[in-house]
Amino acid sequence: MLEGILIGLTTALTPMNLAFVVAGCLVGTFIGMLPGLGPMSAIALMIPVAAGLDPAAGIILMAAVYYGAIFGGSTSSILINAPGVASTVATSFDGYPMAKQGKAGKALAIAAYSSFSGGVIGAILLLVAAPFLASVSLSFHSTDYFALMVLGLTAVAAFAGQGNVLKAMLMTVVGLMLSTVGTDQTQGIQRFTLGMIDLLDGVSFLLLVMATFALSEALMAILKPKDDESRLKEKEASANLGSMKVSKEEVKEMVPVISRSSVMGFLIGVLPGAGATIASFLAYGTEQRLAGPEKGKLFGKGSVRGLSAPETANNAAATGSFVPLLTLGIPGSGTTAIMLGALIGYGIQPGPRLYIDQPEVFWAVIVSMWIGNIILLVLNLPLIPYIAKVLAIPSRFLLPLILFFSLIGVYFVSFNTFDIQLMIIFAVAAVVLRLLDFPLAPMILGFILGGMMEENLRRALLINNDSWSFLWERELTLSILVIAALTLFVPMLMPLYSKWRKNADRAGEGG
Repeated sequence: MLEGILIGLTTALTPMNLAFVVAGCLVGTFIGMLPGLGPMSAIALMIPVAAGLDPAAGIILMAAVYYGAIFGGSTSSILINAPGVASTVATSFDGYPMAKQGKAGKALAIAAYSSFSGGVIGAILLLVAAPFLASVSLSFHSTDYFALMVLGLTAVAAFAGQGNVLKAMLMTVVGLMLSTVGTDQTQGIQRFTLGMIDLLDGVSFLLLVMATFALSEALMAILKPKDDESRLKEKEASANLGSMKVSKEEVKEMVPVISRSSVMGFLIGVLPGAGATIASFLAYGTEQRLAGPEKGKLFGKGSVRGLSAPETANNAAATGSFVPLLTLGIPGSGTTAIMLGALIGYGIQPGPRLYIDQPEVFWAVIVSMWIGNIILLVLNLPLIPYIAKVLAIPSRFLLPLILFFSLIGVYFVSFNTFDIQLMIIFAVAAVVLRLLDFPLAPMILGFILGGMMEENLRRALLINNDSWSFLWERELTLSILVIAALTLFVPMLMPLYSKWRKNADRAGEGG
């Protein structure tokens, strides 16, 4: 291992490769900041550039763009509630409320520190445990992945306010239903397309998330204009937008959250097909439950824990996704699938022999992640006060900008006017649901996990001759499902248990 680290340092610290890390981090960060563009778009744009480089330099550049885009993706989520990437949706739940309270600088700083910590801890775990975790991830079957998706859906309880668990579950079902629209990938049959050619590929994630978050936020601001008092408070808050100071108490609160979320995010990232999105939602849900009743109520209203957890987890998961890519040749996400294509284009076959046959590529990528995360922190922290000033723009200018970026971001992905029309329909529906106090996050969660759940369930049923016995016959599957059931129902039953205890105590005192 020591010899490998030295090989990695020698390769990554050459002036040219170091320049590629810096360039990749900068490009990735700025692409990640733009609503509608994410790591996949960023890496796709880099392929022509990387094609002319040697393998180590090309993969270092694309890896830097990848974690740079995830690092920068939190910015649009926090400032304008426009998460253009699935893995930053959970970031907006507490990041945006914090920005609205005049703490945009602090929110961006917390996101930067958490992203840095998650990336660095993930890189250390990647270095130490990659070969072992590769063999563990191979032991996961379709049945286990299905159970993991069910566990991911239990995070719905974290997004439900007091007494809103039923509404949250209903919205999750709506998300699962939306994920079935389009062509069935297994049998090639059209489902719920209403005969429209434009729906053959299903509903775009970007379209749905931009409509329900960014566009609906802008429409809500138009429907419910601020009164004079709110405008005055907003003006006063804008003076502190660039403040990045994180108090000692907040640091103490973040440290255990970062530790837990890094390990969880990395382990989920290792599993092919799981990825940073599930990691961020699970980390958010876990921290809300661990926060206790008092601090748990702050989630969704600007909680430090609620912002730190998903940001740490999604960066650790991004690093973890390199384990199956480099050690097994299995892409864990769409982004790493593009990188797999690039590696094969170089004539490199990722797999168990990669770190033996071409150690300079394997170790250089890992070492460049440490360097890249340090560079990202150094580059981004000085820019935070200036980035945060976006919120100081008067709403009469900011709202049209949000509308413009939302619509253009979706249009540039498909170049289809139908997507714009569908986006407006979803945005109007989202506004109605928000007015009726329905949480939208569970719908996004259901939509993201729906396709993967269906695919793994079908495989599991096919392997088990259409028998559902796999749910209890396989120990790992059963264990995950039991954890999922406890995660969902224990918080729901706790108020009833507390009420029963109070009644029992009163009866005891009366007796």
